[in-house]
Amino acid sequence: MLSRTSQLASAIVLSACCFGAVNAQTSAPAPAKKPTAQQQRMADCNKSAEGKKGDERKAYMSACLKGEAPPPAKQLTPQQQKMKDCNAKASEQKLTGDKRKTFMSTCLKG
Repeated sequence: MLSRTSQLASAIVLSACCFGAVNAQTSAPAPAKKPTAQQQRMADCNKSAEGKKGDERKAYMSACLKGEAPPPAKQLTPQQQKMKDCNAKASEQKLTGDKRKTFMSTCLKG
């Protein structure tokens, strides 16, 4: 004779197997729905907004979803452009720590 615990375990396993078989027979995959025009526009705008973050992304997505031209890219001030250029040069030279600070200071002054 089987113990009460093994009978219970057997019953649980058997019912799980039967449920899986019944569930597999009754559930058919739902046909794929074609996205609505708005859903497609959202997907297209989302794909074209890659790389944008924060307020820039919000403004871009808002304009794109309305069908408007995206807002023009924000122009860097001369100081910001200089900082960007000096930073790129320092990265090319693989400068770190105090050497990078000294280089950036000299570059930004000049």
